[in-house]
Amino acid sequence: MKTDKTIEYYEKNAELFTAGTLNVEFNDVQDWFLSYIPKGGMILDFGCGSGRDTKYFLEKGYKVDAIDGSEALCEIASNNTGIRVRHMYFDELDEFEEYDGIWACASILHLPIEELQDVFFKMIHALRNSGYIYSSFKYGDFEGYRNDRYFTDFTEKKFQLFISNLPELTMIEKRITLDVRPGRDNEKWLNIIMRKSDII
Repeated sequence: MKTDKTIEYYEKNAELFTAGTLNVEFNDVQDWFLSYIPKGGMILDFGCGSGRDTKYFLEKGYKVDAIDGSEALCEIASNNTGIRVRHMYFDELDEFEEYDGIWACASILHLPIEELQDVFFKMIHALRNSGYIYSSFKYGDFEGYRNDRYFTDFTEKKFQLFISNLPELTMIEKRITLDVRPGRDNEKWLNIIMRKSDII
């Protein structure tokens, strides 16, 4: 991922990407995730993009760490949120039981499936017991480059098979939603909330 052209895409298109995502209404999904997180809890925004969700979580009284693999987006998100957004790649996550929740919204979907499993192990390691992960993927079976970025898409069945290799996680809820961005309402998303076991 570090030298991947997906990162190059976001470096070149950071302002355009921000314009298309920053002010999108996403409260239903944000609040769905927050309903699982203790008030004032610690959240990792894992691939924060423009900082839209970090800003929302901070305004709701949560503590937030935010990271992104694009330096250009880190700068934009830092300006939008008022916190320092760290430049970090997904495979560099190295925290231990630090977070009550990890928010991976339309972010880790850029990893090939063989890398995705390793990153999930890192996320599990970074979560406190009984912590939660939210993640979203484009709905389907496609894996490969689309519009200069790599995507791993999931259906419910495909994701259930994937998570069966991660016994520490239990899928709690899933929702299929339409894209909230203007002109993209024909695109479907698989949204998943997972819980880390108390005992591993």
